[in-house]
Amino acid sequence: MARALDATQTGSIAQSGPTLRSDPTYQAWQILHIGFIVAPIVAGLDKFFGLLVNWDQYLAPSIAHLTPLGYNLMVVIGVIEIVAGVAVALRPRLGGYLVAAWLWGIIVNLLLIPGYYDVALRDFGLSLGALALARLSEHFRGRTW
Repeated sequence: MARALDATQTGSIAQSGPTLRSDPTYQAWQILHIGFIVAPIVAGLDKFFGLLVNWDQYLAPSIAHLTPLGYNLMVVIGVIEIVAGVAVALRPRLGGYLVAAWLWGIIVNLLLIPGYYDVALRDFGLSLGALALARLSEHFRGRTW
């Protein structure tokens, strides 16, 4: 991996066109970038429509009772997720860290609900992907696609 990120090999990532597009590191970055744009935006939009799942089941009652919104808090969460997806689209380094932190908050919430530990583990894996996106974005500054 160190060789794949070596600036002498990648021309300080100044290269473009077919050379850069065929670089496995760049391809990995693109996959993570697109994935962490689409997933938060789709999940955020679904908080309004509920087509994928009943999102209320993923909100710990102790968290819902902390706010006057109750389970309507999921709509606010949806807006935050959409903003996170847009942040990844525009500023992948910052957005990657934002999504990772958001996922850690979700993990804490899920650990408060018995029976959702598997989902918390999955979200931990997703947070590692978001961190990888943020780190790889250091090498692909100024690129969005």
